[in-house]
Amino acid sequence: MALSFILSLLLGSFSLAVASRNTTAGCTIIRPPRDGGIRYRGLTQEQIRSVQVLPVDYEIEYICRGNRVIVGPKVRKCLPDGTWTDVNQHSKCLLPCARVWTSLENGRVTVHPPGPAVEGTILHYSCLEGFILVGRNSTQCTKLGKWDSPKPVCHYDRHYTGKKKLYIGALFPMSGGWPGGQACLPAAQMALDLVNKRTDILPDYELELIYYDSMCDPGEATKLLYDLLYTEPIKIVLMPGCSSVSTLVAEAARMWNLIVLSYGSSSPALSNRQRFPTFFRTHPSATLHNPTRVQLFQKWKWTKIATIQQTTEVFTSRQDARIIVGLFYETEARKVFCEVYKERLYGKKYVWFLIGWYADNWFKIKDPSINCTVEQMTEAVEGHVTTEIVMLNPETVRGASNLTSQEFLTQLMSKLGGKNPEETGGFQEAPLAYDAIWALALALNKTVGPLKAKGRRLEDFNYNNKDITAEIYRALNTSSFEGVSGHVVFDAQGSRMAWTLIEQLQGGSYKKIGYFDMTKGNLSWYGNDRWIGSGPPADQTVVIQKFRYLSQKLFVSVSVFAGLGILMGIVCLTFNIYNSNVRYIQNSQPYLNNMTAVGCMMALAAVFPLGIDGLHVDNPQFPVVCQFRLWLLGLGFSLAYGSMFTKIWWVHTVFTKKDEKKDKRKQHLEPWKLYATVGVLLVIDILSLMIWQIADPLHMTVEKFTKEAPKEDVDQLIEPLLQHCSSEKMNTWLGVVYGYKGLLLLLGIFLAYETKSVSTEKINDHRAVGMAIYNVSVLCMITAPVTMILSSKQDASFAFASLAIIFSVYITLVVLFVPKMRRLITRGEWQSDQQETMKTGSSTNNNDEEKSRQLERENKELQKIIQEKEERVSELRNQLSERQALRSRKRPTSSNQNHSSPSLPTPQNDPKSLLPPPGYPLPSSDNHSLPPTFSNSSTLYQPDGKINRNNCHPGRLQLLYK
Repeated sequence: MALSFILSLLLGSFSLAVASRNTTAGCTIIRPPRDGGIRYRGLTQEQIRSVQVLPVDYEIEYICRGNRVIVGPKVRKCLPDGTWTDVNQHSKCLLPCARVWTSLENGRVTVHPPGPAVEGTILHYSCLEGFILVGRNSTQCTKLGKWDSPKPVCHYDRHYTGKKKLYIGALFPMSGGWPGGQACLPAAQMALDLVNKRTDILPDYELELIYYDSMCDPGEATKLLYDLLYTEPIKIVLMPGCSSVSTLVAEAARMWNLIVLSYGSSSPALSNRQRFPTFFRTHPSATLHNPTRVQLFQKWKWTKIATIQQTTEVFTSRQDARIIVGLFYETEARKVFCEVYKERLYGKKYVWFLIGWYADNWFKIKDPSINCTVEQMTEAVEGHVTTEIVMLNPETVRGASNLTSQEFLTQLMSKLGGKNPEETGGFQEAPLAYDAIWALALALNKTVGPLKAKGRRLEDFNYNNKDITAEIYRALNTSSFEGVSGHVVFDAQGSRMAWTLIEQLQGGSYKKIGYFDMTKGNLSWYGNDRWIGSGPPADQTVVIQKFRYLSQKLFVSVSVFAGLGILMGIVCLTFNIYNSNVRYIQNSQPYLNNMTAVGCMMALAAVFPLGIDGLHVDNPQFPVVCQFRLWLLGLGFSLAYGSMFTKIWWVHTVFTKKDEKKDKRKQHLEPWKLYATVGVLLVIDILSLMIWQIADPLHMTVEKFTKEAPKEDVDQLIEPLLQHCSSEKMNTWLGVVYGYKGLLLLLGIFLAYETKSVSTEKINDHRAVGMAIYNVSVLCMITAPVTMILSSKQDASFAFASLAIIFSVYITLVVLFVPKMRRLITRGEWQSDQQETMKTGSSTNNNDEEKSRQLERENKELQKIIQEKEERVSELRNQLSERQALRSRKRPTSSNQNHSSPSLPTPQNDPKSLLPPPGYPLPSSDNHSLPPTFSNSSTLYQPDGKINRNNCHPGRLQLLYK
């Protein structure tokens, strides 16, 4: 749509220009050929009808109706001068005739005019030597698309006494990735000349070479292969060059029953007989390099090899290391080594293995595709090793061609016209091409007899004749002769078996350093190999695995503190057991304190296995160390913290409810409940650890760190390793344990805070326990995540974890036991309860003092209440006195008025009813006041005049008498 829019604008502008200036700015539309039409690209039918001029550079395409074909230019383009391209050549739509008339078996066909066979085309026929033409020697294609005469045939002339020609279709790469045809084609022509002159080899035949330049390109080779197969004469054998082309030709040849004989193909893929059943080659397979390379790798003790390959089927792939095998053509090799120079992948640490069939100065040839100088390329390739198939017989022997290898080279140089062999592509493979022609000639000569016995001749070969192909195959498969390239023999896969030459680039030129005979497995070594360093480099940077161990100074220092802590725990435990009969110690629950001391010592003992690593034990014993770490820490924590948690939990349970506070203080403490609580915590830990170790036991794992280069310039890297205790689901187990312990720690902090102001004689050290819980909880909550973060740093992780354990234990022991020691030492409270009762005048223990302080507080409260009651009693006495005085004044008047009436008994107060309780002083007569230490009841005096003792608290009576 966009193109149509642009063309519409252009055409519109052209129309305006024609209308205004009456000039042409483009090309006028031309008529299509007869029986054809024109395809206008980007224009609709309406635009085509309305436009008379097309813009510059616009292209039109001719199309024909039906099965007619275009003869002449098919596409025309508008030129700036207003004309179309190829205006002198007419385009026509003509009917084609059958193409089968354009080829003649054992003959030649001349087409006039050249081009496709269409109406008006005339064909002229002729037969090869030894054949007679039967039929007309010419035919013409009519306007109906039919030939005007039958196709003639060439019959064998039995009376012919001359040589009959056998044609070889060849593809020589004169350019491209491997221009091997530059030397191989002259060598093949030399061989053909000698063969055709020999009277003992194919005396009745003459071999002729029909060749094209494949440019070592499979795409170009496909087109050329089509021309070879579909143009006369029939080829009896195909001879491709480079491997990529040979792969294509050999796979297609089976469809035409053709033998393929290659002179320059080394691809291992071509050894597949199922895929390439008729393929042979005088060039050995590239797999022949591998046994040679393996011999060299073993000689130089290399086990790690890398490969760089060109992405074609010629080469196979491997990977790894610093000894690098390069598998690519010469043009790609220059690109690779330019990058090798830039990346510094050469020198004394690297060895490159290349294919040996490059030109000797391949790295000095100027290549516009790279930006490296000759000096840089020479520096990069220095010292590389090549493995090359021996392509020139090193011995002075005359083979089937009656030439020695040196005589062959002399004649080849003469045929090349003095060209520099190093700059001539395929010069090294030229002997292989030469021997390929001889192998074919000898094989064909060997088939003459068997074919004659069957009533067949080589000249009877066609693309449907399998019998002749089978005879040629058997003859080639059994070939064995001495050639200029050495002994020629083919293996079961059709590949040449040969020696391998080993060379090294030394000082810019290749030097022979050895040979390898694959048939015998024999390596002949000259001992003149030369290296940039002191010898062959290592096949890889040697990686030395080195374990990281804990600093022994740190381990010893921490162990000393842990040992002192254990000694301190023993002292505290001994002290607590020895003074267990002292009431002050008894009131601190000494058995729980003993558990705390034991747990602290177990936790300190865990410091030792924490610092034990592979430096002290072997790998099989390392899991045992892991078990000691886990169990000592787990059980030590449960005993030490569990006993403290149990104390603080009991105090919180008893003393945190205010409405029941006074009654709870009198509750009897049952020690077995405390011990049972610690036992429950301990059992939970034991069960969880047992399940962990049964289901997912701890084992040793090794952590690998980034490789480090040593300070020395050596081919070594140090890979640090670190041992860890781990299990398959380590994070899950740690999450469960940390979660459970963390909740206990948080709950302990909460309980310690809630009971910080509580006082009780049953557990007199609960405040110290709370302080210890604070410290242990904080250190544990900090240490757990930090040690996980620092797990890859053995010294820091051990120091942090062990010091946290040591500090926690030291703080716990000091807070719990040192105050008890100080009190017993400073106050001399070393005696038991029995000893204390036998002594008189001894000072009260801590329990009595606390009780005394409590009673004093209650006495002050009671005295305040008594004072309020005394004021009320005094007020009531005053009211009573007033009433008695008023009654006494009214008594005489009442007596006079009621003299005659009987007197009623007057109630009189009993003096005893107004007396205070025993032990209290008598009230004074003037104010009738009670003593200040009297009871605190508002109903102290009842109407019957007796004291109500129910208002005196029995617990306070002794304080009232103090």
